[in-house]
Amino acid sequence: MHKVYHKIERIAGNVITVAADGVSYHELAQVQSPRGTSLAQVIRLDSGMVDLQVFAGSRGISTDSQVRFLGKPMQVPFSDSLLGRVFSGAGEPRDKGPIINENLIEIGGPSVNPSKRIIPKNMVRTGIPMIDVFNTLVVSQKLPIFSIAGEPYNELLARIALQAEVDVIILGGMGLKYDDYLFFRDFLEEHGALSRTVSFMHTASDPIVECLLVPDAALAVAEQFATQGKKVLVLLTDMTNFADAMKEIAITMEQVPSNRGYPGDLYSQLASRYEKAVDFEGSGSITILAVTTMPGDDVTHPVPDNTGYITEGQFYLRKGRIEPFGSLSRLKQQVNGDTRQDHRTIMNTMIQLYSSYKETLEKQSMGFRMSNWDAKLLKYGVRFEKEMMDLSVNIPLEAALDLGWKILADCFKPEETGIPSKLIEKFWPK
Repeated sequence: MHKVYHKIERIAGNVITVAADGVSYHELAQVQSPRGTSLAQVIRLDSGMVDLQVFAGSRGISTDSQVRFLGKPMQVPFSDSLLGRVFSGAGEPRDKGPIINENLIEIGGPSVNPSKRIIPKNMVRTGIPMIDVFNTLVVSQKLPIFSIAGEPYNELLARIALQAEVDVIILGGMGLKYDDYLFFRDFLEEHGALSRTVSFMHTASDPIVECLLVPDAALAVAEQFATQGKKVLVLLTDMTNFADAMKEIAITMEQVPSNRGYPGDLYSQLASRYEKAVDFEGSGSITILAVTTMPGDDVTHPVPDNTGYITEGQFYLRKGRIEPFGSLSRLKQQVNGDTRQDHRTIMNTMIQLYSSYKETLEKQSMGFRMSNWDAKLLKYGVRFEKEMMDLSVNIPLEAALDLGWKILADCFKPEETGIPSKLIEKFWPK
């Protein structure tokens, strides 16, 4: 029997406080009030006082409402029937499909024992040249996409969900506008990717505590698929909304704020999610790509700043493109030496020439005379941006490398590129 309490000590926003014992952190409770039964979760334990976040809000709850602790944390179902389904952060169906109650698993567990991990050594192909060629995504890597509001980061995630060569996609949306939620649902359904996707979606109008549950639910399901030998890609958007939800709850609980009002354990909270990325020895893997929006395009903002210390590089999304400067996959050297002989050479040469193109643009804007070399760089830069950087480009890695050679051959002579003669003889277009 679970204990039932008939007195609420305090109600602050959507947080209620009860004097109780024998309760555990993150345990669920039912709050009975005249408007019905609401689900709540323990978010703080302090000297016999228990703070609970009420999922549906505290409206209608009075100090004599009944609180019944359930003796278990938040759980979500797991089975192959999750594929193609869309759920809320609390695991409730959003797609009008049947409720799934089989094989319930706890969320928010610890990360995998390091001794069970293997060194990342396999590539995740996405069909996007700016990732596959220049900043290769590696199995079990954790990478953020740094962006500002208004950039097409959700469209980028949807394309990766459609094109990535993985077995299962787990999509977690936090604080989404309803239009963004509909975009993900309709895009994946129209392009036939819904059948390998499990979605946990929290919109801005949903209870704020459900925003905190989305990454934990997504990663718990991802772990189960990975232990079955599946190659899983977890796509999260937007981790800044996740951090803002933590901040809002911390303010309600009157916690001492840290940098810009965020709770002092922001780093630990983010790291506990990102560290779920893993390549299991003898089984499957979890790779994480997570959007982090930067308020005011400020990379020193607490959320991107802390994220940068946890993850293995970052992608910068600016002007609708993944920027080659600043973007970095720290694990790309683990795989791009094994893809094709010319991969690293094409990567380095094209970026160096694009840097020279940027310098030529500055000279041109200041009215300097343009040389023949500058004219070649200008031609090359336009081709590079249109045919390689544009996010609409969808080609396999080998085709992207061949395209790189073609662009170089159309703009320069072989000796102008600085590429070794051995590779020129083998790959330069005849």
